[in-house]
Amino acid sequence: MAKARPVRGATHNSESMRFNLPQREADGDWLDDREGIDGEPPRLRTTVTVEHPRTIITRNQSPDVPFDRSINPYRGCEHGCIYCFARPTHAYHDLSPGLDFESRLFAKPDAPALLRAELGKRGYVCRPIAFGTNTDPYQPIESDWRITRGCIEVLAACDHPITITTKSDRVVRDLDLLAPMAARGLAAVMVSVTSLDPKVARTVEPRAPHPERRLAAVAKLAAAGVPTVVSIAPVIPAITDHEIEHLIERAAQAGAYGAGFIPVRLPHEVAPLFEAWLDAHFPDRKGKVMATIRSLRDGKRNDPNFGSRMRGSGPWAELLRTRFHIACRKHGLTRERKPLRTELFRPPAGDQGELF
Repeated sequence: MAKARPVRGATHNSESMRFNLPQREADGDWLDDREGIDGEPPRLRTTVTVEHPRTIITRNQSPDVPFDRSINPYRGCEHGCIYCFARPTHAYHDLSPGLDFESRLFAKPDAPALLRAELGKRGYVCRPIAFGTNTDPYQPIESDWRITRGCIEVLAACDHPITITTKSDRVVRDLDLLAPMAARGLAAVMVSVTSLDPKVARTVEPRAPHPERRLAAVAKLAAAGVPTVVSIAPVIPAITDHEIEHLIERAAQAGAYGAGFIPVRLPHEVAPLFEAWLDAHFPDRKGKVMATIRSLRDGKRNDPNFGSRMRGSGPWAELLRTRFHIACRKHGLTRERKPLRTELFRPPAGDQGELF
């Protein structure tokens, strides 16, 4: 494989290697029944650049999220979700938040070794580590690179708690690790399902798995004893908001123990990309969609403020919350989420200094 020039802005300590992967269709096979779905799944040629960060655990102090540390084995995401709030991060590499974000990816194969080293540091305090907070840890390239699995193996060996957020049914491939961890109170999964309409899902999340595959994954996770939440994220006004009640019903039927939702957010370069998507797929609704988003975001396309950016504000946001809570009560998705255990943590065996 030919060497590529290092990508500006990447954090690495050696020259990057770039790998060309074949053109990909949707993540996993869409259901054979394509009735009502226009055209074939979008094809995109993917390149992957190896990145060598010095550390792998990212810390945060945001009051809007229930974790203080996370790991992202990859940068960029093949799923191509038009609303993805992580798209602007590709600008740090002088790449576009549009197609580059979906096709010019970065992988961190050193992640398991770096994680092991960080867990072995003197004074490390155990807290759940979140995966999937920026880009999906189970996007298609995980089949080739298996970096997420490598990290889970490290955490499982140390009895370290983990949470995973994904919109891929690929997560069930790691049930052999996650189920025993869940039995010890060390693992929980959140599966994102935005729409049950295949045509909407195909356009808004063009290379993510079919929503029925995701719900099937919820059922498999729940049956294996892994606490699983269905996230309706994001809710897009005038396009997917009418599905809230049905999504919660299907989540309960699949065995989820809880549900959550987030109104659509349009930070930075995501806003013009999203509006171009509306022009292409829902031109008749664009005015209503954007007017409602502005009503949620204090007259703007995005609200970056802590406390309100994940919830929205105003009458439409309040109505959405009311509908959500009524549906959760109706279908029994009101159980409290048990905190994951941290007292079982054991530092990795061996001398971590030998890794470097």
